[in-house]
Amino acid sequence: MTRILVTGGAGYIGSHACKALAAAGHTPIAYDNLVHGHAWAVKWGPLEVGDIGDARRLAQAFAVHRPEAVMHFAAYAYVGESVADPARYYRNNVGGALTLLEVMRASEVDAIVFSSTCATYGIPRVLPIAEDAPQAPISPYGASKLMVERMLADYAAAYGLKSVALRYFNAAGADPDGEIGESHDPETHLIPLVLDAAATGAPVTVLGDDYDTADGTCVRDYVHVGDIAEAHVLALEGLRTGQLRRAYNLGAGVGFSVAEIIEAARRITGRPVRAVVGPRRPGDPAAMLADPRLAAAELGWKARHDLEAIIRTAWEWRMRGVESPVASRTAPRPGEPGHVAAATPVVASFS
Repeated sequence: MTRILVTGGAGYIGSHACKALAAAGHTPIAYDNLVHGHAWAVKWGPLEVGDIGDARRLAQAFAVHRPEAVMHFAAYAYVGESVADPARYYRNNVGGALTLLEVMRASEVDAIVFSSTCATYGIPRVLPIAEDAPQAPISPYGASKLMVERMLADYAAAYGLKSVALRYFNAAGADPDGEIGESHDPETHLIPLVLDAAATGAPVTVLGDDYDTADGTCVRDYVHVGDIAEAHVLALEGLRTGQLRRAYNLGAGVGFSVAEIIEAARRITGRPVRAVVGPRRPGDPAAMLADPRLAAAELGWKARHDLEAIIRTAWEWRMRGVESPVASRTAPRPGEPGHVAAATPVVASFS
């Protein structure tokens, strides 16, 4: 049984990766400072509470658990916040990654799967986006992820580090078994915000309806969080063979507009979803769409969940009582009955 240290393992995608690792026969060790993660999401292995920038605490976790490899999810991921406070993002996302890599070297751990993002591409010139497309991020968040990709390449050349970066598009949905799901504060992802609107009756704000798309709203490639987790496990196994490339896109290769997401949510929930149109968010590309063929050919990975499954699992999770980002802080946690109605409108973010 292989022990894998999962930084950010109490977070949304990290916790799903821990479940996928356990299903594949590995023991995940979640390392998380619980700023955005949740202790209740750690179910398949031990939790080590610590910050990614704390070298001493990281070294302790490595010494105690002796992991054979690392999955690195720990990062701040709010695009707007990164523009307002870039120092926080470079300190945590880049500085924290450097601390992690140095502790890995000292602990003689030489394999890492890195959670990257399509935000490294910036505004795409051609759709769909392939892995060799220019990387020109337009936010400090995207830039911080690209810097870590460069660090991994340099560590590979200098120290023999084995790594792969997975650039995923819009992660969405929840565990089909209902054990874990999305719970951000603040929430900026479109699908949970639309489902909050369905649950509470508060309107969701669409940021622009005058883009160069079929219905004027932004188009994005949505991929189920469980599919993303499975790709990380496949990448980990592929590192053992040494045949993988440095980076792979994770997407369905199919785009849906904001208006289409809202209509699908109405159909699946059976509830009205009120939408109001607001101004565009600066820097939002009209469309982002993955070319997932390389991941299919070399990782053996393909998105298995369609949009209906993504929204259905997210809705089932929402109705379990997960705290709404627009509801009272005293709202029930997952597994507890009931929920608190939203007091303010929700605003959708599409990066």
